[in-house]
Amino acid sequence: MTGFYYESAPKIGQPSTVIPYLYIMGEYSLAEAMRLFLNKSRLKGNVLALQITEIWEKIMGKTIARYTDQIEIHGHTLYIHTTVAPLKQELLYKKELILERVNEALGEKLIKEVVIR
Repeated sequence: MTGFYYESAPKIGQPSTVIPYLYIMGEYSLAEAMRLFLNKSRLKGNVLALQITEIWEKIMGKTIARYTDQIEIHGHTLYIHTTVAPLKQELLYKKELILERVNEALGEKLIKEVVIR
């Protein structure tokens, strides 16, 4: 069979640990399949950063969102970039709050550290 393959535990009737990707897809909804793909993909950090960027104003407020230049995720670390010195100070004091709010917004504890640059 040609196509994509997904490594997993063998299903009944499957001779090896490699299961045809399309065979598995019938068992999951599209949302579940995308979540599984992202969990194994290097794209996960970029997708999470996009999600955080979209809800950043709701999480931290309009003023902070307006002066935040960039948000990145590398591993379990959230990097927040800003060129406004007073905002950097304020964000440094609010690291724990940012950590809690971002993890709550994502629905799981993915971020373990916040770095302000």
